[in-house]
Amino acid sequence: MINLTPWLNAPAWYIAFSGGLDSTVLLHLLADYARHHTSPPLRAIHIHHGLQTAADAWPAHCQAICDNLGIELQVIHVQVAPGASLEQASRDARYAAFKQALSPGDILFTGQHRDDQAETLLFRLLRGAGLRGLAAMPMQRALGQGSLVRPLLACARQQLQAYARMKGLAWIEDPSNADTHFARNFLRGEVLPHLQQRWPQTTQNLARAAEHLGEALGLLDELAQGDLACAERGAPKAWAGLDSLDLASLVALSPARQRNALQYWLSLRTRLPDTRHWAGWADLRDAAGDAQPVWRLADGHLLRSHGRIWWLSGDWLQLPVGELVWGNPTVPLLLPGNGSVRLAVAQPLADLRIAYRQGGEMLDIPGRGRRDLKRLLNEWQVPHFLRPRLPLLYQGECLLAVANLPGLVQADCQLHWQLPTNAQGLS
Repeated sequence: MINLTPWLNAPAWYIAFSGGLDSTVLLHLLADYARHHTSPPLRAIHIHHGLQTAADAWPAHCQAICDNLGIELQVIHVQVAPGASLEQASRDARYAAFKQALSPGDILFTGQHRDDQAETLLFRLLRGAGLRGLAAMPMQRALGQGSLVRPLLACARQQLQAYARMKGLAWIEDPSNADTHFARNFLRGEVLPHLQQRWPQTTQNLARAAEHLGEALGLLDELAQGDLACAERGAPKAWAGLDSLDLASLVALSPARQRNALQYWLSLRTRLPDTRHWAGWADLRDAAGDAQPVWRLADGHLLRSHGRIWWLSGDWLQLPVGELVWGNPTVPLLLPGNGSVRLAVAQPLADLRIAYRQGGEMLDIPGRGRRDLKRLLNEWQVPHFLRPRLPLLYQGECLLAVANLPGLVQADCQLHWQLPTNAQGLS
């Protein structure tokens, strides 16, 4: 029923095991494969969302099945954030837990099938999604340090039911699946059966359409990669590790190609905004040259500074505070929420500390005299969002050096700043 050969070299296999029909069939298929072939170690993960009383009994059901198959089970309890969409919040919590569980190269198998593919396409069509939203769920995609694989995508739900009955499998019927207040349940229980009465091949045709859309998206992604190749050039070396694009290169494209390039680039970093919120891109792009516009997205911010747009997420969304005494400047100093610094110096220095700008700082530069730091940062074209978190090296009350700017030093020393992680979002 499934081909697992492409993933035999993975360090470990995991299965997202809810105990429902789809994951129960997949678990038995994987366990049967592992019995008859050399394969990576197989483990199951059950996510407990804590949203309904009935779910409290499901871990024991899953444990009994795993014990019978000789498979290790990990039960993870998650907190579902309150919000407008319980379905989306549950999914976010679930996949965050999966990402944490995977080590580099690990594979997480999930039980989505052809009917799920059809439902997804129909659901997103009704939401007015663009091509990226309408494209088929891929067989494989990155997930944290590993990959998510959907080996049942070519199988119909009816095939899974037939297999389960033939093997005498027992599975959980989630009572919430009958609640048609949830959009997907309504499509599955009320809409698709009517469509299939009139067009028996509905789910098969919808799934095939999703594959065609996925192929079209692949071509647009290739176009985006070409458009971004130019825009990614010219990033300042002092801030290596920060994701940025040259604004002029993007503006030179047609509006449709701008959106396509940005959708591709942002999809690797955050959940994409819907059509209504793309006005944020126009505001960012068309703002006055001295403005500091911010486009706030689901998993980070897009800012504009010095002719480039910059992606900030993770630690970058909070400013560091306070100062740190550097007791042993021969070893790097960790800066809470702001990476780390190390010192390159000809002669040992004592009484050192790291602080951040408060305003009014002055720096004595050999050959130039005493200069206002604000003006110096303007000369070096330091992006505005970097200035409040730029580490400053002091000896007592004397400013010695500014991180990553070799011309802004008083003594014979250089302060090297390892920038904080620019954590990426879901793709």
